[in-house]
Amino acid sequence: MAICKPAEIKEKLAKNQAVLGLDLGTKTIGLAISDVGLMIASPLTTIARTKFTKDFAALEKVIAERQVGALVLGLPVEMDGTEGPRVQATRSFADEVLKRRDIPIAFWDERLSTAAVQRMLTDEADLSRKRRAEVVDKMAAAYILQGMLDSLPR
Repeated sequence: MAICKPAEIKEKLAKNQAVLGLDLGTKTIGLAISDVGLMIASPLTTIARTKFTKDFAALEKVIAERQVGALVLGLPVEMDGTEGPRVQATRSFADEVLKRRDIPIAFWDERLSTAAVQRMLTDEADLSRKRRAEVVDKMAAAYILQGMLDSLPR
């Protein structure tokens, strides 16, 4: 497989496969999973980043356990729409995944996703700073994945 458009994800999935959303940070990777009906994204877990091979092994485990058929990676585009070094790092991550596994990957603009989740966790959930730090990455992954799921034709 290769990089595809978000709208193409649904047709690339086999029956009963889910989509895994990733929020790639420099220290962690937040993960979220869709239901097989591609309606709802749920926060899943966070992977502490080390070397790519270890990060990928942890990702592979989740892919196998959750019957994942595609990945959606948050693309950290700058506010003005330009692509900076973090976008290149995300694209490189996707390339490395594709060298090791044949799986469709789509990118989703993640501008303001972490800020929106931080605001929600602070204002609505009233979580402490420590607890927010524990959940923000997987919540951001769910926010990214839900945005992509909501864009799919029904």
